[in-house]
Amino acid sequence: MAATHTQNWPTPRDVVARLRKRWDRGDYLTQLADGAAWEPLDVPLRGPKAGDITQHYDQVLAWATSWAPGANRRMRIEYRQLGGRLAGVNRVPARVWIERREDLWTLLGVTSTVNRYASLLAAAREMLPPLAAWMAVHPMKVVQREADWPRLQATIGWITDYRGPAVYLRQLDVPGVDTKFIEHHRAILTTLLEHCLPDDRIDTEAARTDFAARFHFLRKPAYLRFRLLGGASLAGFNELTVRVDEFTARPPGVTTVYVVENETTYLAFPSQPHSIVIHGGGYAVTQLSALPWLQDVRLIYWGDLDTHGLTILDRLRRAFPHARSILMDRNVLLEHRSQWVKEETPTHEHLTTLTPEEADLHESLVEGEFGHNARLEQERVRYHLLEKALKDLRQEPK
Repeated sequence: MAATHTQNWPTPRDVVARLRKRWDRGDYLTQLADGAAWEPLDVPLRGPKAGDITQHYDQVLAWATSWAPGANRRMRIEYRQLGGRLAGVNRVPARVWIERREDLWTLLGVTSTVNRYASLLAAAREMLPPLAAWMAVHPMKVVQREADWPRLQATIGWITDYRGPAVYLRQLDVPGVDTKFIEHHRAILTTLLEHCLPDDRIDTEAARTDFAARFHFLRKPAYLRFRLLGGASLAGFNELTVRVDEFTARPPGVTTVYVVENETTYLAFPSQPHSIVIHGGGYAVTQLSALPWLQDVRLIYWGDLDTHGLTILDRLRRAFPHARSILMDRNVLLEHRSQWVKEETPTHEHLTTLTPEEADLHESLVEGEFGHNARLEQERVRYHLLEKALKDLRQEPK
């Protein structure tokens, strides 16, 4: 029974734990940063009742002794009278007061942390007032990163001060800061820059996870690999890798563009007149949307026969509605039953640009009509079927 009565009587450790919750929320450091005058803190103690003295005297005595002033020098203890005719009148703790900030810091064991935070805040107020304002509102986020904060502040300062042409993140010149540091701290740097930069220096259309795009840094360019077919060449080359943003015009004489996913298929693609074949690279095929001249050619896509292959076709067709597919139908899939493998992570996206036949096949794959996650990879399709499909395309009216 004794535990039932004493467990609700707060001990010095319980009071410190209650104060620590407010510390963890950042309340005390925000008050310090705001320059608010210190007001002594009081914590009421819900201690024993009069009847406990007669029924649980030893427990009451032990609890009151735990609050002895000599053992709690950073607290001022306020007492109340307790007892009556049977047990006499006794003085027991009723309220605890923390008179000074320094006492609070000592009780919580955070004196050095407070001093470091105050130093970081003072430096920010001198160099980056907008950053200091954020630090006052979110002190615990600063405390959690106090070892890295000088470099974080220096990074924010360099970016906010820079006024030159767009550069790569690698060109950000801050001691101790490299691209790995920026990537590791990308989330907090994004938050701080959004607070410190003017609106015209933030691309709100770019994802917050795309640090370079959001803050107008240069990004690694997208590249496109293609082969010229039918014996054609450009400057003596029949295969090139070029920057997508520089591939602004179609190669001379090209009227048909094939897009394939598998590299071996790309390299072995049969010769075709007035054509090029592009190595699509899975979902990277969306990069082709930056090539408006594809609107003016016959565009043929061939990918894996699985849910992802049809999703990639859908993505391509969103940019180029005239894009067609070859060898991505039910007959090809069934003809290669012995070559099926398992699609590890199928997608169930709603695809809006597929033809009725393609959509029916996609639904069958999603619903498991051909078994669990059936997949036919492009490189497993018999080569003569590709040659036949290309021959049929050549015979179509122009």
